[in-house]
Amino acid sequence: MGKNLFIAEKPMVARAFAAVFDDNLVKHDGYLEGNTTVVTWCVGHLVTMSYPEVYDEKYKKWSFDTLPFIPDKFRYEVISGVKKQFKIVSGLLNRDDVERIYVCTDSGREGEYIYRLVRDMAGVHGKDERRVWIDSQTDEEIKRGIREAKPESEYDSLADAAYLRAKEDYLMGINFSRLLTLKYGNRMASFLNTRYQVIAVGRVMTCVLGMVVRREIEIRQFVRTPFYRLIANTADGLALEWRSQKLSFYNGSDLLYKENGFNERSGATGLASLLCKRDIFPDKAPDQGPDIAACDLTMKVLSVQKKDERKNPPLLYNLAEIQNDASKFFKISPDQTLTIIQSLYEKKLVTYPRTDARVLSSAIAKEIDKNIRGLKNLAPFSSFCDEILSSGSYKNIGKTRYTDDRKITDHYAIIPTGQGLSALKSLNPTEQRVYETIARRFLAIFYPQAVYKKTAIEAEAALSGEDHKSYSEHFYANDRYLSSEGYLKVMNYSFMKNKDQSGSANKSLSSIKKGDLISASSLEIKEGETKPPKRYTSGSMILAMENAGSLIEDDELREQIRSNGIGTSATRAGILEKLVKNRYLSLNKKTQVITPTLTGEMIYYVVGYSIRPMLNPTLTASWEKGLSQVADSEIDEKDYMGKLCDFIKQYTDVVKRQDNGAVLTRCFRYASGFYKEGSYGGVGKRKTSKKK
Repeated sequence: MGKNLFIAEKPMVARAFAAVFDDNLVKHDGYLEGNTTVVTWCVGHLVTMSYPEVYDEKYKKWSFDTLPFIPDKFRYEVISGVKKQFKIVSGLLNRDDVERIYVCTDSGREGEYIYRLVRDMAGVHGKDERRVWIDSQTDEEIKRGIREAKPESEYDSLADAAYLRAKEDYLMGINFSRLLTLKYGNRMASFLNTRYQVIAVGRVMTCVLGMVVRREIEIRQFVRTPFYRLIANTADGLALEWRSQKLSFYNGSDLLYKENGFNERSGATGLASLLCKRDIFPDKAPDQGPDIAACDLTMKVLSVQKKDERKNPPLLYNLAEIQNDASKFFKISPDQTLTIIQSLYEKKLVTYPRTDARVLSSAIAKEIDKNIRGLKNLAPFSSFCDEILSSGSYKNIGKTRYTDDRKITDHYAIIPTGQGLSALKSLNPTEQRVYETIARRFLAIFYPQAVYKKTAIEAEAALSGEDHKSYSEHFYANDRYLSSEGYLKVMNYSFMKNKDQSGSANKSLSSIKKGDLISASSLEIKEGETKPPKRYTSGSMILAMENAGSLIEDDELREQIRSNGIGTSATRAGILEKLVKNRYLSLNKKTQVITPTLTGEMIYYVVGYSIRPMLNPTLTASWEKGLSQVADSEIDEKDYMGKLCDFIKQYTDVVKRQDNGAVLTRCFRYASGFYKEGSYGGVGKRKTSKKK
């Protein structure tokens, strides 16, 4: 009787699979074996693409003459540090008594690639291969995955996309890094006073670098503009803001900054004088005049609008969303967050982390009560679980926006499994908090909307201008308070100070009726200032990458207009990590704010004047979309590869022919004025502090 071989991506995952078998498994060097079962593992990647010099020794020396480098057939080799494990796995794959191979590497493009490389290098033929596709590492999910395993051939298109992604990154990295280093590396090194300077270029990495540098330039060039608003205050604390309307004295005036403010303080003081029929603000320098002055102004209420504002529980976490929140809450990098969630996954605590979906599948929705009943055993969540189970709110979750099979490609959202709870004691505080964050987001979807009461009033003050015409000046006030907390009761994180979500109901505002007269006892001038765009944090950058370069703060809007992003959920954190490691970007560990180094900005100019499409987020996202289409068998692998090779050949020729040295030197000089000594980020040792 033949044996079944199960090959996992890591030893810990292999142990999780081994635990579901009742087959007297015995531990051997690099694998476990029983009567009918063999379980082995990779240690991440065992096989990698060979460097160019493996094809021909001439490629070892970087030269224009050998570019572009596009081999007809790509070569692969076993990674030197894991040759022993590869030999073990290869031997098991080819054993005569192994009849069926279960592929248990991570259920995604990269996991598929890891296995295919090993299989091809081991020369496996004629075996019955089955793909195990699971969403968590609980025993029942592993058993289901094995029971429902499909022939490995059904994942050929996914494997094609995986190989293409690797070839694309390899070809762009090898060719463009060598090309730009040969062309401009010495110029950069000379400017930085370093021994040498490699210009590392990558399909996703360079695009992300461009996003950060562009944002820094926007901030640098931003001109702050002051503006002045006029506020009418009543004796009982009501504040109404003036806005220009059609019948306003200032309608269409050049003095306006926007409809609710002026470019100069004199505009606000002039309006106050018209309203009060006298000068109430002394004519002094702006920084010496008073901000508030007594007056007697009567306004008539034109409208009172009252409505309920309902707020839905947020959608569930995908990897990008939890990386963003972890960056804000715990000041940890996306790579650290992924490591934590991967660990939680391997401990059976949460579902698969590398997912883009923020919803449940219809299949998991039908049995979601299992997850809830498991969480009930944890004190912080017990009362919430009781409420959900007793109300039966979980029964209809499959009919809500939180369940949608159309929005799931490989895996549904990250949720707690309700299992593996004994492992919680071994977690460090940050790991426990990340788990709590995922659990509360999950439980919130079973609660009703939060409801706020909103009141908005519009009041009018009539006046006569110097031209003896009648004008109407309008003032507005708004108020909002929480009337029903709904899901917000679940969102009181143990690691955060409880914020008062109720708002401050203004009794004077809520009691006002249309036609009432309001008496303002003072007018106040409030100075504001336009603000530059915010720098990216590690978390907000992940969201921007997910949305093809657009940083959309609003959660609901972000989901509505989501598109194919830059990179994938599995690779984005690593890209940021690599840029920081290369010293092209700087990451403040306390704030998680990302800024470029001088080296990074210089590379931005080099690429911008040489291979500008590499900086285009939309184009980079389209490449990623193309890979997804290959995985879905919508476009042909050969067509994609042909376009890729044409792109590399075209820009290799462009860079060889052009010389942007003079303009780049000017860019380098411009950029260097904005960086302190020590923030250059060069790879060689800086010889002197003197700037050129």
